[in-house]
Amino acid sequence: MPEKINRKPRVLSGMRPTGKLHLGHLVGALDNWVRLQHQYDCFFFVADWHALTSDYADTAAIKSNIIEMLFDWLAAGLDPEIATIFIQSHVPAHAELHLLLSMITPLGWLERVPTYKEQRDNIKEKDLGTYGFLGYPVLQSADIMMYKGDYVPVGEDQVPHVEITREIARRFNMFYSGNRKPVFPEPQPLLTPMPKLPGTDGRKMSKSYGNAILLSDPEPVVRQKLKTMVTDPARVRRSDPGNPHVCPVYSLHKIFSDQSTIERVEVGCTTAGIGCIECKGWAADALVQILNPLQERRRKYEENPRLVWDILEAGSGRARKVAEATMHDAREAMNLSRDYEPPRNEATAGK
Repeated sequence: MPEKINRKPRVLSGMRPTGKLHLGHLVGALDNWVRLQHQYDCFFFVADWHALTSDYADTAAIKSNIIEMLFDWLAAGLDPEIATIFIQSHVPAHAELHLLLSMITPLGWLERVPTYKEQRDNIKEKDLGTYGFLGYPVLQSADIMMYKGDYVPVGEDQVPHVEITREIARRFNMFYSGNRKPVFPEPQPLLTPMPKLPGTDGRKMSKSYGNAILLSDPEPVVRQKLKTMVTDPARVRRSDPGNPHVCPVYSLHKIFSDQSTIERVEVGCTTAGIGCIECKGWAADALVQILNPLQERRRKYEENPRLVWDILEAGSGRARKVAEATMHDAREAMNLSRDYEPPRNEATAGK
C-alpha cells in the first residue's frame, strides 16, 4: 500500500559509525539535527554499509562504534519519539533500491563525484579501488530516495552529493514514470552553516589526526587538550601582541564563548593584556559548560546500552514500513511488482 503522506516535509541524513563523536560533529551536524527534528519529519540513520566502502577489511568494532555514536546522538538531544532513528543495514530495502538505481546510473556520473578522486588520491593506506567505493553515491542516493526525502542537510561542499541524487531520481522518473506521477521527488539541499572547527593542532578537527576534543572527554581532559592547542605563531613571548584572527583558540571562542568573552579575548590578545594560557582557560570554561549536560545525559544511556539498541530496532521497524511502501511504488513502475494480472483478452473482454 502507498505510504500515507506526512504533511511535514521530510529530511534525511546519516552518519558513519565511527565511535565517540567530537566537537566538530556537534557543531557540524548534531546541533542542526536537533533543531530540524522539531520542524520536519526527520529520518536519521547509522550508515553502517557506508562504513564498509572504505573500512571493509576490519568490521570488529562496528557494533560498539554504533552504540558509542548513539550515546552522543541521544545526549545531544535527538529524540526517538520525534525523529526516526535507525540502522541502514537493518532496512534491507536500501540494498534493493541501490541495485535498481545502479542499473541506470552512468559510470561517468560516479567518476566525476569530487570526493571520489580526492579520497583515492589522499587515502593511500587503504585499497579504495573497489566497486563499493565507486558506487557509494548510488547507495547514498538510495538512502535519500527511499524515504522520498524533500531535503538533505549539507554544507556547501556536499551539495554535489545531493545533485547526483537529483539526477538519478530524474533519470528513474524519465524511464519509468510514464504518464503517472513521478515515483521520486528530487531532493533539495538544505544548506547548513558549518563553522570551521580547528583541532588542537590547528588543522580541521578529526580523530584520525589525533587533534579532537571528544564530546565525552571529562573536564580534566578537555582542559589538558586546550593547554596544548596551538596559537598565533607570531606571539612568542607573553608581552607580544597577538592576532586572534589567525589563532585556532580564538576560532573556538567565536563558536562556543559568549559575546563578552569574545570581546575580552580580542582586546586582551591584540594588546598583550592577557596571555595564551588565560585565553585557553576561558575557552575550556565555555566547552565544559556545554559538555557537562551532554555528558550527564550520556551517562544515563551508558548505564543501559540495551535501551539504545532497542531505540534503534524500533526506529528501524518504522523505517522498514516506509521503505516497503517506496519499494512497492518503484517495483510497480519498473514492472517488477510481486502482483500478477493476466493480459487482457480483447476478444473475450466484452463477454
